Amino acid sequence: MTARTLMIQGTGSDVGKSLIVTALCRIFVQDGYKVAPFKSQNMALNSFVTVDGGEMGRAQVVQAGACRIDPEVVMNPVLLKPTSNIGSQVIVRGRVIGNMSAEGYMEYKSDLIGVIEDSMNYLRSRYEIVVIEGAGSPAEINIKNRDIVNMRIAEMVDAPVFLIGDIDRGGVFAWLKGTLDLLDEDERARIKGLIINKFRGDKDILRPGLEFIEEETGVKIIGVIPYCDDIRIMAEDSVCLKSNGAYLPNRQGGDKIRIGIIRLPHISNFTDFDPLKIEPDVELHYISSAREMVDTDVVIIPGSKNTISDLRYIMSNGLSVAIRRSIERGGVVIGICGGYQMLGREIIDPYHIESDIVRIKGLGLLDTITKFGREKVTHQVRAVHLGSGIEVSG
Repeated sequence: MTARTLMIQGTGSDVGKSLIVTALCRIFVQDGYKVAPFKSQNMALNSFVTVDGGEMGRAQVVQAGACRIDPEVVMNPVLLKPTSNIGSQVIVRGRVIGNMSAEGYMEYKSDLIGVIEDSMNYLRSRYEIVVIEGAGSPAEINIKNRDIVNMRIAEMVDAPVFLIGDIDRGGVFAWLKGTLDLLDEDERARIKGLIINKFRGDKDILRPGLEFIEEETGVKIIGVIPYCDDIRIMAEDSVCLKSNGAYLPNRQGGDKIRIGIIRLPHISNFTDFDPLKIEPDVELHYISSAREMVDTDVVIIPGSKNTISDLRYIMSNGLSVAIRRSIERGGVVIGICGGYQMLGREIIDPYHIESDIVRIKGLGLLDTITKFGREKVTHQVRAVHLGSGIEVSG
């Protein structure tokens, strides 16, 4: 079996590629095909741990669920977790291989082509259709010669490509045409259709723009997707947080529990909090300054990809003082992963796993000390909540 392929690319990040791939996966499964998702490289701080302990991007996990199959790291063979503005932890086929600067990773990229091709061949030999997701934009001309996630992958498997633009941000027609104009002739020939995502309003008003784009580009618009605000698919990166869960200066009334999540510079696994968003008795918002913590019932310090750096951020902008005052007022403070480590007396990083700082004092709210080891341990766990007897997993 050699699976047929289809690729979804976008005019930029957060335009809806993951959602469209998820939808197509389920549609093809409902049509009776064996389907798998694929994204060669993800940059995300939200990761999932597979049954065999490998890490992969959560978007492909959701897509595997749409395919009604178990997620495997071959569906996302390369995962980058940013540790700073110019560096990332690099995970290949589910395993950490180390931290790299942006420049170092650019040099290393060519070594990953074989891994990506082997992963794709594995999936194509076992499924009838592989739906591929691109990343960012195929028109990022500054890094195009080292592309391992967009048009190079489409060419590798001779996949037709559909290009998505997000109309909710404005300027979608310029975005679509500009992207096509920056593609090489052979790349542009791969674009078989355009999709406009997140549309609100009367489609008839949109029609002149649709006709103009088709005439100007020669590429058909194959669909206009309405804006949906009730889709519970986990976001890949923190771009979405800039417009999601904004600061609420005053209570909205009633007896809702007001939960504030500290918006760490290197926040990880923020999708952990997605279930709280849909609770009717909860107000959820992200905190970037001490004044935003006023009148908050629960403060959550989330996970971090650079715990020591983010702890220094909390200490330097008054958030640490505000956390203590929240406790004095009777509030609850919860630390998750890196946030839990920050609550202790001290964090020690003898092998410079996350930073050049060997040790730093924590918030001192728990009588614990964290010491980073050389190897990262990842595995799935199951437990029982003692209060209710409900089994949980993660």
